[in-house]
Amino acid sequence: MSAAPRSWALGELAGRFALELHGDPAQTVDGVATLALAGPGQLSFLSNPHYRAQMQASRAGVVVLRADDLPLRSGAALVARDPYVAYAHIAALFEAVADAPAGVHPSAVVAAGASVAASASIGPLCVIEDGAVIEDGAALGPGCIVGPDCVVGAGSRLVARVTLVTRVRLGRRVLVHPGAVIGSDGFGLAFERDHWIKVPQLGGVRIGDDCEIGANSTIDRGALEDTVLEDDVRLDNQIQIAHNVHVGAHTAMAGCSAVAGSARIGRYCLIGGAAGILGHLSIADRVTVTAMTLVTHSITAAGEYSSGTPIQENRQWRRNAARFRHLDEMARRLKALEKDSAP
Repeated sequence: MSAAPRSWALGELAGRFALELHGDPAQTVDGVATLALAGPGQLSFLSNPHYRAQMQASRAGVVVLRADDLPLRSGAALVARDPYVAYAHIAALFEAVADAPAGVHPSAVVAAGASVAASASIGPLCVIEDGAVIEDGAALGPGCIVGPDCVVGAGSRLVARVTLVTRVRLGRRVLVHPGAVIGSDGFGLAFERDHWIKVPQLGGVRIGDDCEIGANSTIDRGALEDTVLEDDVRLDNQIQIAHNVHVGAHTAMAGCSAVAGSARIGRYCLIGGAAGILGHLSIADRVTVTAMTLVTHSITAAGEYSSGTPIQENRQWRRNAARFRHLDEMARRLKALEKDSAP
């Protein structure tokens, strides 16, 4: 592991991240914690007003907060426009990251036709196939497979057991978590009389700079053109991206969401957990799709969109579900009554 994180003076943190300090600049912190658990040597943050009572009772040495919450804080504070963003930057200072020494582990298998930069790190039991390229500073953890015609961009990291099947290009500083599979066959089938015929998937996958792919997520390669994730796309765990999907820059998708083939998602979108997006649809920039929503038609304007029914007591849900089948009939009857009662 890398060297243990050092202590930081509040004055250093304020200067480094352009925060307004209220307290002693020489006071130090050596870690981060929640408001409920933080001690005098730790830093915490308040971004949700529901936790104001916890902050007032907290033993944290310093709290990152908004200016509006400063009067509620009796101890040291760092004022930020967005406390959660400021906390994310500060917390990174205390993260111990495993070292990735340059070179190829003796148990790794590297094909003669592969290109591996001298500064790259290839871990135990990795397989690098012909035509693969591993660029400067890239790190492959244990058991990763990089298939033919794949590129792992400079500074990217495949944590462990990541598989790049074929024709996958990762940009710079891409982080891929364990078990992810990128570049597998898209689900392309043609039905001929009484059986299915597999449609060859001849495209690839292009992933931009600074993307993150969650554990056990899958991204299929395109049928003809590439499946594309633009820069700074963030995928949670267990997400399915089908062939020829295009995801715009800075979009984030929560766990277990799924996007069917050839859908296009705009920039700065937020897709909630277990949401589904049907194929061949387009979603505009800056759209939020809430959890468990099924998107069945294109969305042309920014905003927040939801579908489904909220949780309720089971007997009540059953009664309402039974009425769903009669909604069209009820609407027609209501329209007829309104027409008959019109003057």
